[in-house]
Amino acid sequence: MAEATLSIQIIPVVPEEQIYPLVDQAIAMISASGFTYWIGPSETTIEGDLTSMLELVQKLLRSTYGAGASRIISHIKIDYKPSGVTIDEKIHKYLK
Repeated sequence: MAEATLSIQIIPVVPEEQIYPLVDQAIAMISASGFTYWIGPSETTIEGDLTSMLELVQKLLRSTYGAGASRIISHIKIDYKPSGVTIDEKIHKYLK
C-alpha cells in the first residue's frame, strides 16, 4: 500500500501560451512514472512511496525548467502515514 499521497501544482513562469504545454509535459511524466495519480483542475495527486515521489518532483521541476521556464512556482502537499494512505480512501465516496 502507498505510504503517502503527494499533491503538486506546477506554475511555470513563461508566457501565457506556454503554460499548458509545460503542465501537460509534467502530467505526461507523472503518467509515465507508474504511480497511481488523479488530475484535478489545479493540482495532480500521486500516491506511492514518499522518497520515490520526491525524486519525481525533482525531475518534474528540472524538466519544466529545461523546457523553457525561467522559474517554477510549485505548491506541494504531502499526507504521510507509514501504515498506508491512498487517493481512493480520500475521494471514493464523492465519485459518481
